[in-house]
Amino acid sequence: MVSKFHSNLSKDLSLILNDADDYNVIIQVGDNQNMKEFRAHSVILRARSSYFKGAFSTGWITNEDNMIMFKKPNITPIVFDMILTYIYTGELDLTIHLSDDILGLLVATDELLLEELFKHIQDYLIRKRSTWIQRNLVHVLHTVFKLVRCEKLRDYCLESICLDPQPFFTSKEFLSLDKDILYGLLKRNDLQIEEIIAWDYLIKWGIKQTRENNDIIKWNDKNYEDLKNILNQFIPLIRFIDISPADYFDKVRPYKMIIPNNINDEVEEFYYKGKIPKITAYPPRTGMILKVESKILKSKQFNIINNWINRKNSSVILNKNDLLYNFKLIYRKSRDGNEVIRNKCNDQGSVLILIKVKYSEEIFGGYNSIGWIKRNYRNKYLYTTESFIFLFEDNNDTKNMNISRVIVPSRAIYDCPGVISFGGGELELSYDNLSLSDSTYYEDGFIDDYLIEGEECTKYEVDDIEVFSVS
Repeated sequence: MVSKFHSNLSKDLSLILNDADDYNVIIQVGDNQNMKEFRAHSVILRARSSYFKGAFSTGWITNEDNMIMFKKPNITPIVFDMILTYIYTGELDLTIHLSDDILGLLVATDELLLEELFKHIQDYLIRKRSTWIQRNLVHVLHTVFKLVRCEKLRDYCLESICLDPQPFFTSKEFLSLDKDILYGLLKRNDLQIEEIIAWDYLIKWGIKQTRENNDIIKWNDKNYEDLKNILNQFIPLIRFIDISPADYFDKVRPYKMIIPNNINDEVEEFYYKGKIPKITAYPPRTGMILKVESKILKSKQFNIINNWINRKNSSVILNKNDLLYNFKLIYRKSRDGNEVIRNKCNDQGSVLILIKVKYSEEIFGGYNSIGWIKRNYRNKYLYTTESFIFLFEDNNDTKNMNISRVIVPSRAIYDCPGVISFGGGELELSYDNLSLSDSTYYEDGFIDDYLIEGEECTKYEVDDIEVFSVS
C-alpha cells in the first residue's frame, strides 16, 4: 500500500513559489497600470501545463542573462496569481474571489491548457455563481461564446435566456449583443418568447447597428437598405405564421422593404390565403412557462415540479401535450404570519410546500399528492405512491436540484397535529423550524448531505414558507 503525504508537499511548494531565489522565469502579465511580474520555475510550469512545455521549447520566449522572459498581457495579475497557486500547490479557494475574476480565470485556463482546473471552474460558476451569471448574461456570453471548450457554460447561459427571455431582451446590454449570439438565440425552437416580441427587439437591435434614427417616418431608401443588409440572415428565423394579422399589419408591414421578396411573398400569401410558407419553414417555438405567484421559486422551476408530478424527467420545457397543473398560493409566511401551516392545508387536495431556510440560498420542499383532511388528527401514516421531497440549490437552479420519491407508500405522510411531516420525519415542518432526518421511507438523496454528522435530526431556521394547492 502506497503512503501519501500530500499536505506537507503542498505547503512546501507554496514556499518555493513565494520565497525561492532560484527562479529562472519572469512572467509579465497585464498591461498599462495593471501590470505585474511573477517569478517562477520552468521545470514546474512545464510539468503542470502542456502550454508552457510547448512555449519554453519554441521561439515564443526571450532569454536575458539566463532568465526566461515571458509576457501575457491578456491575463490580469489577479488571475495569474490564482493560476500559479494552483500550479504549485494544487489548491485554490474560489470563494474569496470576485465572479468576474473567476470568469477571467476560466478563459486563461482554457488558453494555458489546464484541463483539470478548467473543468472545475466551469462547473463552479454554474453551481455557485449562477445568480451573478443571470445578472451578467451578455458579458458572460461575449466572453465564452467563441471558446469551443466553454460549451457547457455557453449552453447554460443560452438555456437560461430561453426559459425567461424577457429580462434579457429588455436589458440595455441587449442592443450591444454579438450578432452570432443573437442568431443562435433566434434559431432555437425553445426560445420562449412571443414571435412579435422577438421581431420588435430584432428591429431595435438592427437599428442600433445601423446607428440610424428610430423614427422611420424620416427614413429614406438607403436607411432601409442598410437595415436590410444587417438583418438579412435573421429574417428567415422569424416564425411569421405565429404573428397575428393585426401585429403583422402594425409592426411588420412598415418594414416590408427589409424582408427578401421571396419570403415576403410567402408571408403575405399566408396572411391572405392561409397557405403555410415553405421558405420560412422553422417550426413554432416549443415550450411554455407556468405563471405562479411565488417569491421563493421562479416559474421555470415550477415547470420542473410539474414534470416531477407527471413522473417525467427534470426538463424545464413544457409542451402543449403535457398535463399542466395549477399551483394556487394559499399561504405565505411573510404575508400571512405565523399560522399553523397544517391547518392551512386542510381540504385543499394535493399540496406543494416550499421552504426557504435562513442564512442559505437552498429551497426545500415537499409534494403531498393526497392532501390533508380537516377532522380529528389521526396520528397515523397516510398511503400514497406519488409524494416526493426535493431541494433546489437556489431560485435559479435548473440543473442541480434533487428529488427523493417515496419508496414505502404506506409511510409516505405522517398525519399529526400542527406538523407537516413527510415519511418518518425525513422532512418535517413546524412553525419556524425545518427538520431533516435520515432517509427511511424516501429515496436516498440530498437529505444525507444536509445532516450534521452524528445527529439523527438536523434543524434549520425557516426564513419563509409558501403553500400551494395543486390541481
